[in-house]
Parts: sequence; C-alpha cells; structure tokens
Amino acid sequence: MAFDAFALILAMLALGMLFARFGVLPGSAAEVLNRVVLLVCLPAAVLVHVPSLQFDPALIGLAATPWLLAAATVLLVWPLARLLRFRRDETAVVLLCVALCNSSFIGYPMIGALLGQDAVAYAVVYDQFGTFVLLSTFGLTVIARYAGDTPPSARQILGRMLRFPPLWALAFALTLMPARPPVWIDDGLRTVAGAMLPLVMLAVGLSIRLRMPRDELRPLATGLLLKLLVMPAIALPLSWAFGMTGTMLQANVLEAAMPSMITAAALAIAAGLAPRLAAALVGYGILLSLATLPAWAWLLGRLA
Repeated sequence: MAFDAFALILAMLALGMLFARFGVLPGSAAEVLNRVVLLVCLPAAVLVHVPSLQFDPALIGLAATPWLLAAATVLLVWPLARLLRFRRDETAVVLLCVALCNSSFIGYPMIGALLGQDAVAYAVVYDQFGTFVLLSTFGLTVIARYAGDTPPSARQILGRMLRFPPLWALAFALTLMPARPPVWIDDGLRTVAGAMLPLVMLAVGLSIRLRMPRDELRPLATGLLLKLLVMPAIALPLSWAFGMTGTMLQANVLEAAMPSMITAAALAIAAGLAPRLAAALVGYGILLSLATLPAWAWLLGRLA
C-alpha cells in the first residue's frame, strides 16, 4: 500500500473519531458525507474507471464471486449458529454482515490504495453486479424473514435498484462514455472521485461504534473471522477457477476481504435485529481490516 494513502486513511479515521468524541460536527454529518459520496464521488469513480475495461470472460467470475460467497455464508452460518446457540436476531445480523461487504465506500478507495487506480474498475464490477444487487435481493429478504416483514417484491427490488445513482453512471459508462474523454472532463471526474477516500474515512470515523457487546462475543467473533479471513480464503480458489490472474485476481480477493457493509448493518439496526452486534461488526471490522487488507495484499503479491 502506498504510504501516503495509508497515512491519509488513518488520519481521516482518527479525525472523524475525534470530531465525534468532542461533538465538533452536527450529528447528521456522517449521513451527509455518505450521501455526497453516494451521489457524487461514486458515480465519478465509475465514469473514470469503467470505460477503460476490456471484456474478459473472467469478468463474469468477478461478478459471480459475491453471489457464491453469499451462498457459502448461508452454508457456514446456519450450522455455526445452531452449534454456538445464536439467537435468531444474531443469526440474521451475522448472515447480513458476512455476506455483504463494503465493496464500494471502502472497497473503491482501498483497492486504489492497495493495487493502484487501474484496479478500481474491477472493484466496480464486483460491487455493481454483485454486492449491490445482493443487498437489494438477499439482504432485504434476510431482513424480512428474521424481522417478520413481507419479503420484497420484484417490483420493489427493481425500483430500489433504479434509484441508485452509481447504477446510472455504470449504464452511461458502458454505453456512451468514451475511454478517453476530453482532458478537462477526465481531470474533473478524477478530482471528484479522489475525494471519496478522505470523505468516506471521515464519515466512518464519525459513525464508528466500538462498544463491545459482551453477551454477544460469540457471534461477533464468528462474524469477524468469517468476513475478514474465511471469505477471502474462499474467494482465492474461486478466482483461480474462473481463470483470473494478476490484478483482477487480487482485486477479487481483496473485495471479498472488505469489512461488513455499513448499509447492511444499518438495515438490521432499523429492523431491531441485534443492533449492538451489527454496529460492533462494522466498527471492529473496519479497524481490523486496516491490518488484514494489507496482509492479504502482501500474500496475493507473493502468489501472483
């Protein structure tokens, strides 16, 4: 990882935590920053990186990996939940937070920092065709099943997807955006996309919660172990099976190693499903990933 990118990540995370501790910013600051990233920085990153992608059959595997990991999550979490006697709401949170990784807000900047900006295009494929659609289908279904609500209809799922700005940017990037746009457009988009890393880490620092749920240590440890170590370990042979090599393989495994999706935890909290556990899985997952992600990058560099 480039030292300057790593230093910026740590500095903005620490700054956000300090701001939260002393109430420097309004309580809604993290939400506002996340909205700016969603509506402005993420679409800009998609427009910068996707047009340069050349079709490769292995890209299908890149999009399929998060779906296969979600299936692996179900197969692993259900027996472990019975063995370790998780409550029903704890099982739901572990399913969500292991199956759904933070492949965009944290994934894009971390992939760029660890592998270089050219690798972000692979993160976009993993996120848009994998994690995002999983959130709108698998994620909402898990919430509905464990919270006692009605499962979402196909129309509701489609409507949710169509209201997602980066998806429109992806459609534009794949059809109309030239691989080499005018310099002033390219420079502007790269500047906006580059703001994503500091904004995301500041928002994470403002919203991170590290209260240890002592009566939920078993599901917390299980979720962190599965998310940060087991999922990328499964993604590695999957990448080989799909014929991935080099940067694509590294990006695929590193995306699988990202911490839990903040939105997934927020949905669980809103539904009243083990809110302390959901917050802890995200908070501790982000902090631990600052060590596990460089470790995976180092390992993948040795294997490449």
